[in-house]
Amino acid sequence: MDLQRIPVERLPGIRELRKLARDYYEKRLLAKVKNNGNLPQHVAVILDGNRRYAEEVGIPRKDGHILGAEKLDEVLEWCQELGIRHMTVYAFSKDNFNRSSQEVGELMKLFKQKFMKVAKDDRIHRKKIRIRAIGDLKSLPEEVRSAIREAEESTKDYDDYSLNIAVGYGGRAELAKAVQKICERVKDGDIEPREVNENIIGDHLYTAGLPDPDLIIRTSGEERLSGFLLWQAAYSELYFCEANWPGFDKINFLRAISTYQSRERRFGK
Repeated sequence: MDLQRIPVERLPGIRELRKLARDYYEKRLLAKVKNNGNLPQHVAVILDGNRRYAEEVGIPRKDGHILGAEKLDEVLEWCQELGIRHMTVYAFSKDNFNRSSQEVGELMKLFKQKFMKVAKDDRIHRKKIRIRAIGDLKSLPEEVRSAIREAEESTKDYDDYSLNIAVGYGGRAELAKAVQKICERVKDGDIEPREVNENIIGDHLYTAGLPDPDLIIRTSGEERLSGFLLWQAAYSELYFCEANWPGFDKINFLRAISTYQSRERRFGK
């Protein structure tokens, strides 16, 4: 056998050895992260790269989005394994409505299925995960809003963990909506203009009641927030990962957490 002509990945046992090496590295990294103890309580993720992943592996774009939805379940479990209580994901922006009507329709169908599924998911209820959708929900089809209401209603009394899914979301639109609500309260005499402060603004955001994200992860190699949690991200640590969202694995996740642990958060001091 001429070993020089055989691709490395086809050599006997190479794949198994690589898997063993990755499994070992993952376990060591997990132990390191757990032992450090400095864990974020709120992780936000910009889910980017479903379409690019589909192109890479040669599957329809629709299937890339389906794999992305399944990946969310995995990452939620990884967060819970570390005791991370809050997770917020940027699933669909207001600008995404500018995509083709076919793709938007497929995504709306997927959102409907996802929210209907989590409303009845035993894992969600067993671990007491509160589900919330944040964004301009009026821009979504009624069938999606109905599924969202079902998921939110069935988990509204849970407070162990929270999963917040941003759909039809825009950071500037969120701030504009908050200002409108505050102006209405001022007009009604509930508050005085001089009383408006950071806390008042925070109370009128979609994320009212949640702590600001400690860590924001973006997949696909893009290095921008794209309007995600503009107010809330003031002191968030940012981590950009090359992997596309469906290919985001546990090692990628643990590296993000480990990087967060290595940083000194000064909060402007």
